[in-house]
Amino acid sequence: MPYTPSTYLPYDFANRRHIGPSPEEMVEMLEVLGLTTLEELIDETAPASIRQAEALDFGAPKSEREMLWFMRQIAKKNKPFTTLIGQGYHGTVTPPAIQRNILENPAWYTAYTPYQPEISQGRLEALLNFQTMVSDLTGLEIANASLLDESTACAEAVTMAQRVAKSKAKAVFVDENCHPQNIAVVRTRAEPLGIEVIVGDPFEDLEPEKVFAALFQYPGTYGHIRDFTAPIAALHEAQALGIVVADPMALVVLKEPGAMGADIAVGSTQRFGVPMGYGGPHAAYMACRDLYKRAMPGRIVGVSVDSRGNKAYRLSLQTREQHIRREKATSNVCTAQALLAVIASFYAVFHGPKGLRAIAQRIHRKAVRTARGLEEAGFKVEPAEFFDTFTVDVGPMQGVIYKAALAERINLRKIGTTKLGISLDETTRPASIEGLWRAFGIDRKDTGGDGQYRLPDGMVRTSDFLTHPVFHMNRAETEMMRYMRRLADRDLALDRAMIPLGSCTMKLNAAVEMMPITWPEFANIHPLAPADQVEGYAKMLTDLSEKLCQITGYDAMSMQPNSGAQGEYAGLLTIRAYHKAQGQGHRNICLIPTSAHGTNPASAHMVGMKVVAVKSAENGDIDLDDFRAKAEKAGENLAACMITYPSTHGVFEETVREVCAITHEFGGQVYLDGANLNALVGLVKPGEIGADVSHLNLHKTFAIPHGGGGPGMGPIGVKAHLAPHLPGDPAQGESGAVSGARYGSGSILPISYAYILLMGGAGLTQATKVAILNANYIAKRLEGAYDVLFTGQNGRIAHECILDTRHFVDTAGVTVDDIAKRLIDCGFHAPTMSWPVAGTLMIEPTESETKAELDRFIAAMLGIREEIRQIAEGKIDKGNNPLKKAPHTVEDLVADWDRPYSREQGCFPPGAFRVDKYWPPVGRVDNAFGDRNLVCTCPPVEDMAAAAE
Repeated sequence: MPYTPSTYLPYDFANRRHIGPSPEEMVEMLEVLGLTTLEELIDETAPASIRQAEALDFGAPKSEREMLWFMRQIAKKNKPFTTLIGQGYHGTVTPPAIQRNILENPAWYTAYTPYQPEISQGRLEALLNFQTMVSDLTGLEIANASLLDESTACAEAVTMAQRVAKSKAKAVFVDENCHPQNIAVVRTRAEPLGIEVIVGDPFEDLEPEKVFAALFQYPGTYGHIRDFTAPIAALHEAQALGIVVADPMALVVLKEPGAMGADIAVGSTQRFGVPMGYGGPHAAYMACRDLYKRAMPGRIVGVSVDSRGNKAYRLSLQTREQHIRREKATSNVCTAQALLAVIASFYAVFHGPKGLRAIAQRIHRKAVRTARGLEEAGFKVEPAEFFDTFTVDVGPMQGVIYKAALAERINLRKIGTTKLGISLDETTRPASIEGLWRAFGIDRKDTGGDGQYRLPDGMVRTSDFLTHPVFHMNRAETEMMRYMRRLADRDLALDRAMIPLGSCTMKLNAAVEMMPITWPEFANIHPLAPADQVEGYAKMLTDLSEKLCQITGYDAMSMQPNSGAQGEYAGLLTIRAYHKAQGQGHRNICLIPTSAHGTNPASAHMVGMKVVAVKSAENGDIDLDDFRAKAEKAGENLAACMITYPSTHGVFEETVREVCAITHEFGGQVYLDGANLNALVGLVKPGEIGADVSHLNLHKTFAIPHGGGGPGMGPIGVKAHLAPHLPGDPAQGESGAVSGARYGSGSILPISYAYILLMGGAGLTQATKVAILNANYIAKRLEGAYDVLFTGQNGRIAHECILDTRHFVDTAGVTVDDIAKRLIDCGFHAPTMSWPVAGTLMIEPTESETKAELDRFIAAMLGIREEIRQIAEGKIDKGNNPLKKAPHTVEDLVADWDRPYSREQGCFPPGAFRVDKYWPPVGRVDNAFGDRNLVCTCPPVEDMAAAAE
């Protein structure tokens, strides 16, 4: 047929990148729903009373080439100087093999948190390597699989110590030589919990009997290397704990915290190959004595066995404490920095202990040479012994030398009015050292020196580390590339299949949006770089904030929270500060529906609020009568309510405005959880329906990838009256700081910014509508086979639905876990299990999935339902069937087959690919065995095949 323009529907490239179904497929899907237009569906789903009046309009969406050109112009406004500021952030080299095969590889960055271990063995092994690395370097038995950043890790360590210390003191001692941002975040976390923070010199001011713990920086922020063995021993005498904040690169050559008697060690692994990125994301670590392992926050990877007795990795212990202890939790940690922890672990694998020692020694020698050049010119350098950081007393010449260094494109740290701080790192070149000397008026060449060292006697590390074979692989790039590929192949990530997790919005992270984050102008910027060096970041942050305000209906944004849970915490802190400023600091009651995220009550507890649970009605909505009664009872003590919209049950509740009005009537503030913003963008503005503050999961709705459990970004939007109480600048010690850097994980914000630029207002709105279409299409196609637990007034759902699978236990002995494992055989990650209702599945397809992938998932779910029917009817054995034996591995396929169903049925169920089938590397993991036999570092050599296998 000859080409004529009228033959073809308009094709919107901007929208089609992120929107899976084609226009023709949408017509077919709407027919299944008995509708003719997408607008009809939205009208039946989102109540007219909450719909925004004006469409989003950011101008025309940009093409990929236009966006990249535009981002290049922004990047050019940033100036990546040689930065010798230190203060917890250092230049580092990301090996290209790691950058290309991990950071830029969707097999790693599109993976979900490894709650389903059978399809997460690759990233779990990499995280176990991370834990082993941390445990070895710190000299402590147990380490977790990363925290958000060093400052929040310090705060987590303090609250953990309060929980486990036998001392009944109510104060914590903080070393005055801690980085300023660490002190600021500890103060923020401590104040609502009634913890007194005493800052001073550990060898002069510490009174062990008056504190439950002490926090020491090692090396100190000005470079001092001090042995904390004696202070920690004194703490132990008083039944208090010692916490050491340690630089892992320094630990390569310095005495480890465990050798000092430390109970807990925390720090940042940023300089293990993770760029500074204007403050993040970076993987913090925490390690502790074995005695305290069950109190450790965050995630811990452990070793267990599968159904055939083979070694298998899994998440262990209380890896989501807030869901277990809720309002009694000491931590609301719900995420980590998994992708960055993986990078850091591969950095250690790539270099091995000898390579790390060589890097650390080179850094130290460069620092010594630099200091000697200054001393020989008459400058006073302190301390006399150091690892990589020292200060120079320049008296009234501080400003002159500082400006001279800037002229050499070198950043230094101003300390007081007479000193300059200098921190050398892996990237420092001889030319930079010579430029630094010139700034001090010294004409000298860096010839490499004579290899002198200035480490204190008795503080040089004598113990071995990284002894496991994985850190002694053949480090030829060929072998490293293959090891990374083998681990990636063991996992099921978004690059292989849909991940239909309700509330977690596993959507496309477009390749073009990821590109700018590795550009040097974004990646190699220190968070304390002068303002004229970060004009590109400033422009982007301002524009992104304005666009997010337009999307949400809020008046101001804080980009500081670097996870959704941190956003909750920051939002509630903002509400608390507002009430105090109004002379109403007594307001301390927070109303939270029983269906809320587990982080909600945990966050409320952490800001000193008392949680009062509100019932849910039979249809899943908030019980308005109960809500009003409890708001009325709280009266003048009502501080806030926390709600999720659309609800956790996947429905647009009709009464949301009334909930907000009741809260305001009694003087409270409304915190609206932004987890489900993917159903609101372009349709509903939280700030217009009565909410006062929300966090925005940029790692969900705005296309930042999950990375196997992090990075995340959870900025908060607030109405104007709350804006003065947003988190302060941590580096300046301002109040309310929740993260180590002012803008949190700044280097990943270009992803969300690029997403908005590519989509435009109309594209973002269309994405929301299609997310709702995809969810309703799945629900309709599964109708009759499964019951959808909650729907709106017109029988529609929002962007996710909850399938009720509880009755299958009674009819066929099939649990929700059996269904989840069987989906692995079909080539799918399981939906969210047993939340917010036990024994159910919460499904969220997002707008990114094509109709073909939705149909494949539907075929898989219908196939599973048929197997359940056959079990219930006695046609398949109740204990020996494809669901109970799932997932099926290649080993199952080739072993003696003693099962009453065929290999074909077991291994190739409906939905599974024939050629490109995903084979899980292990069978069903035995969680109970893993908890009884806890192993959280790489298994001993005798339990492991060759590292390359």
